[in-house]
Amino acid sequence: MDKLYKSTRGGQTPIDFYNAILQGIASDGGLLVPDFAFEKKDLHALLKLDYVDLATEVISAFTPDGTKEEIRALAKEAYASGLFDEGVVPLKKAGGLYVAELFHGQTAAFKDMALSLLPHFMTYSLKKKGENREVMILAATSGDTGKAALEGFKDVPGTTIKVFYPIDGVSNIQKQQMVTTTGNNVEVVGIHGNFDDAQRAVKEAFASAKLKALCEEHNVFLSSANSINIGRLIPQIVYYFHSYLTLVRDGTIELGHQVNFTVPSGNFGNCLAGWIAKQMGLPVHRFIVASNKNNILTDFFKTGEYDARREFYKTNAPAMDILVSSNLERLVYFMVNGDTAKVKSFMDELNKDGIYRIDEETLKTIQDQFSAGFLSEEEVLETIKTVYVDHGYLLDTHTAVGYGVYEEYFRNTGDTTPTVLLSTASPYKFPESVYEALTGKKEDVYQAIDDLHKLTAVEIPYPLKGIKDRKVLHKGVIDKEEILDFVAKRIEEL
Repeated sequence: MDKLYKSTRGGQTPIDFYNAILQGIASDGGLLVPDFAFEKKDLHALLKLDYVDLATEVISAFTPDGTKEEIRALAKEAYASGLFDEGVVPLKKAGGLYVAELFHGQTAAFKDMALSLLPHFMTYSLKKKGENREVMILAATSGDTGKAALEGFKDVPGTTIKVFYPIDGVSNIQKQQMVTTTGNNVEVVGIHGNFDDAQRAVKEAFASAKLKALCEEHNVFLSSANSINIGRLIPQIVYYFHSYLTLVRDGTIELGHQVNFTVPSGNFGNCLAGWIAKQMGLPVHRFIVASNKNNILTDFFKTGEYDARREFYKTNAPAMDILVSSNLERLVYFMVNGDTAKVKSFMDELNKDGIYRIDEETLKTIQDQFSAGFLSEEEVLETIKTVYVDHGYLLDTHTAVGYGVYEEYFRNTGDTTPTVLLSTASPYKFPESVYEALTGKKEDVYQAIDDLHKLTAVEIPYPLKGIKDRKVLHKGVIDKEEILDFVAKRIEEL
């Protein structure tokens, strides 16, 4: 029996895995979720597997029966082809936490973990469906998704990729990484607006009747590299199992004992992947959801109210500067037991009024598994300095949010469950803030990279070496209202 995927809002006929990858978002504006029970995994059987084989076992639980060896070949391309240094996900101790370093890929951020595989999913699915149309990938980014998607899809036959980023809403390093990207099928466009504006426009593109007609006329179809695409989410489940099994192999915990995960969260895909891992048998006690000053998720997990009618802040953890966390819709779907009418009602309220509220029973179900907190920008800098001085471990700003929120959680609860912090980026992605945290001095981004290295001797990741001298290839900037017209024009040019 085939494994089908349905919309969280119930308005689309369920589709198979390949079409789910290619389509990206449901036709009714909802997100695609498995229309089948999550497969429980035998932890004993996974214990001795390397990352490629572990990925194969986890991911094949979401693909059609009989495709395991094909998935293994894709996982090998993504994780055993030299794209990652220091191992795929090293686990290191920093004070009372175990840090899962997810940033050793080709862009020095955790998005590489999924976006090294998604292009292989895409070409694999194209072949399976006999698809001969050109695929146009659309991606909105708050910094890291953009570069990871560009690296994953550049020069992939049959695809073209357009990345939209807020010109004042990403770090200098993130921007430089994106605008210097090579590849004959890539385009990077700055927008006057924030990440939510870009993400909203990308979602509207998939629902646009005008763009659908243009796509039919020009033999093109649209897909997404954002975590709205189920193909982005599924690979992220793997590193939860990997981190847990590493603790078992190291003798830190016994197989079957529970752990917590602390997750810096913006669009919420990273944390949702962990919750799915738990449904697949991973022994997780709690997920600690960490936000920056844009603390809409903290408020939701504490009150059940999702209120986007608030001031938007640009912070020193810019990848988390988000007010509409797309993947929260998937969590709500699961928490209301797949009641698509209820999910659609919530999302309609959010689109119309900027706010929705879940019922008390659903909130209790969520709070039984999730805790949440946030850090101010000043607290982020304080956490970076304290952790480095006390434990010799250098955090980036986003991972510092996770560390600080965990410390607050521990003070409030006394929970001694071993806890893994997902480290989402290299400190060199945000060198000005990290250097300022350690020294109190503000420096130019490239000077900060050099001086941070001199100060700490922490290795500069290979993707960021020499970045200052790379040629800027993408200079386009448009208003947020122009995104749909821009996409239409590019479809016509194909």
